[in-house]
Amino acid sequence: MNRPKLPVFALTLVAGLAAFLVAIAYSQPAKSSRAEVAKPANSGDVQITGELGSPAATTTIDGKQLPPPPSKFGGVIKETAKDSKPYWPPSVVPPKGAPNVLLIMTDDQGFGVTSTFGGVIPTPAMDRLAKSGLRYTQFNSTALCSPTRAALITGRNHHSVGTGVIGELATGYPGYDSIITKDKASVGTILRDNGYATSWFGKNHNTPTYHYSAAGPFDQWPSGMGFQYFYGFMGGETDQWTPYLFKDHTQVFPYHGKKDYNLITDMADEAIKYMNGLNAAAPDKPFFVYYVPGGTHSPHQPKREWRDKFKGKFDMGWEKLREEIFANQKKLGVIPANTELTAWPDSLPKWDSLSADQKKLYAREAENFAGYAAYTDHEIGRVIQSVEDMGKLENTLIIYISGDNGTSAEGTVEGTFNQMTAYNGILTLPIAAQMAHYDDWGSDKTYPHMSVAWSWALDTPFKWTKQVASHFGGTRQGMVMSWPNRIKDAGGIRTQFHHIIDIVPTILEASNIRAPETVDGIAQSPIEGVSIAYTWDEANKSAKSKRETQYFEMFCNRGIYHEGWYACTTPPAPPWLMGGVKMPEIADYKWELYDITEDFSQNNDLAAKQPQKLKEMQAIFMKEAEKYNVLPLDNSVLPRLVTPRPSAIAGKSILTYTGENVGIPIGNAPELLNKDYTITAEITVPQGGANGMIATMGGRFGGYGLYMLKGKPVFVYNALDLARFRWEGSEALAAGKHTIVFDLKYDGPGPGKGGTGVLTVDGKELVKKPMPHSIPMLMAIDETFDIGSDTRTGVDADYELPFQFTGQIDKLTFKLGPSELLAAEQKTMAERLSRTRD
Repeated sequence: MNRPKLPVFALTLVAGLAAFLVAIAYSQPAKSSRAEVAKPANSGDVQITGELGSPAATTTIDGKQLPPPPSKFGGVIKETAKDSKPYWPPSVVPPKGAPNVLLIMTDDQGFGVTSTFGGVIPTPAMDRLAKSGLRYTQFNSTALCSPTRAALITGRNHHSVGTGVIGELATGYPGYDSIITKDKASVGTILRDNGYATSWFGKNHNTPTYHYSAAGPFDQWPSGMGFQYFYGFMGGETDQWTPYLFKDHTQVFPYHGKKDYNLITDMADEAIKYMNGLNAAAPDKPFFVYYVPGGTHSPHQPKREWRDKFKGKFDMGWEKLREEIFANQKKLGVIPANTELTAWPDSLPKWDSLSADQKKLYAREAENFAGYAAYTDHEIGRVIQSVEDMGKLENTLIIYISGDNGTSAEGTVEGTFNQMTAYNGILTLPIAAQMAHYDDWGSDKTYPHMSVAWSWALDTPFKWTKQVASHFGGTRQGMVMSWPNRIKDAGGIRTQFHHIIDIVPTILEASNIRAPETVDGIAQSPIEGVSIAYTWDEANKSAKSKRETQYFEMFCNRGIYHEGWYACTTPPAPPWLMGGVKMPEIADYKWELYDITEDFSQNNDLAAKQPQKLKEMQAIFMKEAEKYNVLPLDNSVLPRLVTPRPSAIAGKSILTYTGENVGIPIGNAPELLNKDYTITAEITVPQGGANGMIATMGGRFGGYGLYMLKGKPVFVYNALDLARFRWEGSEALAAGKHTIVFDLKYDGPGPGKGGTGVLTVDGKELVKKPMPHSIPMLMAIDETFDIGSDTRTGVDADYELPFQFTGQIDKLTFKLGPSELLAAEQKTMAERLSRTRD
């Protein structure tokens, strides 16, 4: 039988491969030998596994310098390959026995929310970890979202990492500029460079608002902070039905075409998929998963079945809810037996004073919040279960923190179906407007928050809420740690006083990884936290806390802990007034004093009885404030909101765009509030007419849109879903080039005034009519400026998403007039701008 002849090049290739394999075979050592690898410069003990030339070769490093320097070539190079020995640089791996780490933190949940710490909302995932691990009853946050998160991932105080407030209120001082400087590497960077697979799922409120765009820079994104994979949303909050979602640096829209989509479930799905993929590809590679869902920050948007589980559960009202939680806490032993329940504040209504409609509405708000909290915990439970299903639960350190601050008071005394109203200073809504959303509360048709009174109750046994750093209602978080291979006192309770900055050093001690001295050639500032790992042994369950001192500050509400004593200022105004009241001089704040070794809930003020002790504590606060960039103290809110921040479009009054461009963040978009403006769209209409969005900012809960509908030009101004103002042409535009103009003359000065809008096409006036009022301060949070398509939520219900323009945008121009805020506000802004330029 004749066989086909191989081509000459194939014969040559076969012969060459044979010779190469022979040479490799003779150059390899016996299979029982281990690779001899040169010790890299500045490295510690080197542990090598695998055969010479095998990609399985690994090394641990001493971690002083990150990333470690390249290892020296460990093979032999001669003139020819047959006389040489190959070498593969070893992969860096963590020290032997280092655990996987799953760091979980929910959002806006005070001490009394979870069943694990006495709450009435079932949180079985947290309960599960508490039964196998430890509950911590004196663990504290910073009282606000991004400051807590910056402290959590860096192990340093929030002012030390530029996050004295949220990025949306950043000012040009080292403690407040929202920049985590490169001398303060995150735990993501440290673990990544020591061989961990690092990932971040959920909320990212640690990228400066003016870095959100495609222009970056990305060093303050998760990828720049050591996280190799990011799947989550930017900013403090997002709509859970249509989230402002990113995969690494790219905005994604997984909800398109999915009627039952909710980010809480999607995030768990993505984390599980990621961990399973990592396990399949590299089963021995330890992971660090930072899992931070948006629940239960507003908007409170659980799936309806979760809300409905709590029907009628809050009909007893907020005072009785506090009493029930307080009794549960004593029964569980998560508060001392002598703890006193703090008094109900006079500034909040009592349940029996409410009307029937108010009780019905407020109960629905609490049912919805409870469903959101339970739903979030359920999906966290799925993530934990996936770790067990992979057989990795025993050697996984799981840290589950309930909330990044106390329960939020930003929903006003009444609660609101649209949180954007409160952000714009609208603190009271007609009960009829609220009740119109009773059935769809929590759905995609609402962006809701609940009454402050529920928030206060869910911070039981403490006073105050989120934003208030002076009192534990704003800063006390329930925390659980579980690591079956190491923590043996299953179900134990720990009472040592600790802070969010103590998590990083705990993870590093558990992993036997040191804090680096340099990262990318930059000397690192010291980690400011202390490890909590000493509490893991049962013998140390009553050990003295290794955290002896900790300061607290947010919006000038101050607190100082030192060796069992706590001094703090009395908040001069509640946070639910949203900064809308005149604040006292900082030096005029009243101070309180507590012995929290005997007074767990801060109920008995000793300031009048022990004035000398109070002075000592105040002096300690000032020393800490000077040390950690807390100065200058600032008790303003509104001026910080309107403070000029770096922007690629700062000072531009004319902005021009061409073609389709979606996803431009708010900080890089034309600002239309409180001023005259003109939008000019030069378009080409194809044969058959055009439809779709030309330009839009915001969506269902506030914003504007210039678009074509059935061939006719339309401009809609959505005033926070409370009113919509519409300008619409009566005839469809013919094929060809057209110029559409919407011009608004503002009735200033002052915020939120109305104006007169004129819609024209090709120089012909189509509609002219007044707009009685406008959005005063904040048009959108989690929406973007989109050109040529609307991808998130619509400013009106007359079109479906995605709403892509079917014509061509030849040129789009925004012409902006000067701001017409009140003179005093303009003066404040000018003063701040001049100081940033000094």
